[in-house]
Order: sequence, then C-alpha cells, then structure tokens
Amino acid sequence: MAATINLLRNPDKGEHRTKGLNVSARSLATRTALTTGLSALSLVFVITAAFSLTLAQSQNNGQQNPSAVPQTSINPKLPTIFVVGDSTANNHANGALGWGDPFISYFDLSKVNVVNRARGGRSSRTFITEGLWDKVLSDIKPGDFVLIQFGHNDGGAINDATRARGSLPGTGEETQEIDNQLTKQHETVHTYGWYMRKMIADTKARRAVPIVLSLTVRNIWKDGHVERGSGKFGQWAEEIAGTQRVAFVDLTKIIADRYEQLGELKVKDLFGPDHTHTSPAGAELNASLVVAGLKSMKNAPLNQYLAPKGKSVAP
Repeated sequence: MAATINLLRNPDKGEHRTKGLNVSARSLATRTALTTGLSALSLVFVITAAFSLTLAQSQNNGQQNPSAVPQTSINPKLPTIFVVGDSTANNHANGALGWGDPFISYFDLSKVNVVNRARGGRSSRTFITEGLWDKVLSDIKPGDFVLIQFGHNDGGAINDATRARGSLPGTGEETQEIDNQLTKQHETVHTYGWYMRKMIADTKARRAVPIVLSLTVRNIWKDGHVERGSGKFGQWAEEIAGTQRVAFVDLTKIIADRYEQLGELKVKDLFGPDHTHTSPAGAELNASLVVAGLKSMKNAPLNQYLAPKGKSVAP
C-alpha cells in the first residue's frame, strides 16, 4: 500500500504545510485499514507512522533556513528598510536563496521593519512597468530607507515574446519606441540610468533615503580571479548615485574581495543551481556583506537599528 501526502509551499513565509490533514491521522488510518483489511497490529503501525511523518515534517520545517523567513508586515510606527531588486535578492527556487531574506535577521525588528520587495526576473525597467515599484512607493514614508539594486537582467532583450525586460544601455536620456511582443502594448523604453534615477527621485519625494547597491558577484573565474560585475552596471550604478547625491555601496567589490579570499573551490558551495544564484549559505554571506557595506557608509544611518548579529559584522 502506498499513501501519498501532498505538500504545499508558502512562498511568502518559506514554510511547508500538509494538504488535507484536516482529517486526523487516526481516521485516515482507520479508513485505510477497512479498505485493505489490515490487522489491528497493522492499524497501530499505520497510526504511529502517520504521526511520525507529521512530526518529522514539522521538525524539518523549523530547521529550514530560519534566517530566510521574510518579514511581511509593516509596523507603521517604525521606520522601514525596503529591499528592491531581482532574484539575487529574493529567490526560493531550486534550492537557491537571495540575500534579502537573511538580511532581515541582522536588524532589531522592534526598532525597524525590514521588507524584501525584490522580485525574481525583473530589471530596473520591468520592476517599474509591471507596477512593482508603485506598490513599494505606496508604502514608503518619511524616514524610510530603500536599497536599490538592479542590473543582472537589464542586459536582456528589449523586445521579445518571452521576457522583454532589457533596458537601453547607459545612463543617458535615450529612448526607443516598441510594440512590446510580450505585453502587446506600445512602450517607450528608457536607459538603465533613467529607471534608476526615477526610483531615486520617487524615494526622495517621499522624504525617504535611497541607497544604491552594485550587483552581487557571479561564480565566474579566470586566472584565479572572480568576475567583478556583469557588464558596466556597477560603473553606471556608482555614476548614478554620484550625480543624484545619494549613498552608494560597492557590493560587487566587497563580495568579490571576500570570494577571492575564500578561493574558487570554497565559493562553489555558496551557489545554487547556476553561477548567478546563491545557496542559503551564499545568501547569508552576501547579506552579511551588505550589512558591512552599510556600516561603512558616512554616518552609517542604519547602525542604530542593528541587532546583536548585525553589530558583530565588521565594516
């Protein structure tokens, strides 16, 4: 006899729950016994096994990436740190994890909200055009902080039938008119710099503090050195932060320096299914390095909200 229990994953909480367990293990076992003609001894065994399976599943849930459970609610009485970006910051697919979830555990949540609003597969362009930025903007209030990190997906196709997420290269004011094959809508596509400047300006208009981060590092090596950024997005991000007079954290350099200290072999274990997306261990390391970068900022405005875990991170 084979018994099947379906598991549903809650992507917002990083948890699992059983489907159909509103029926008690005893009644499930009893029905099975009546159907298959199991003996009383077998019935006891089935009940015990059912309870053991449920208990084991519960224990496993409690042990799975405890630092990766994202904060979903916002206390309006507290300042909020928002993370906006792509799957390198928010990812739960194929054993990978983005840094934005473990990042939360470095802060004292009785003093500050930390909310990961990054979304996998998005570029600076599609984060705005899909309305994701407007949702963040509606929650931003004076005194909040917004960590902005894009670029991994901005180099994609500008117009195709699958993703159509690329932005125009550079930081200028160039535009391109397209009939978007994916959305079936006419669209004016702007540069990476234009989209980044819009998010910065919108954040400032809410009297909140934008902080620009350069990209996470991919697991690509040559002659003992890891790749330091995809394309020119790190350079452009720094340039944009400079012209807009906002803080910039060169996360690419911080992570690349640490990877080269560890060496290529050890870094391999920090990645999940590919060379871009980190494993839970890699996400934890990147989160700590984001904190290190933030602590190195002039006046370090986020230091006052750190939990003991965050305070222990060296800038």
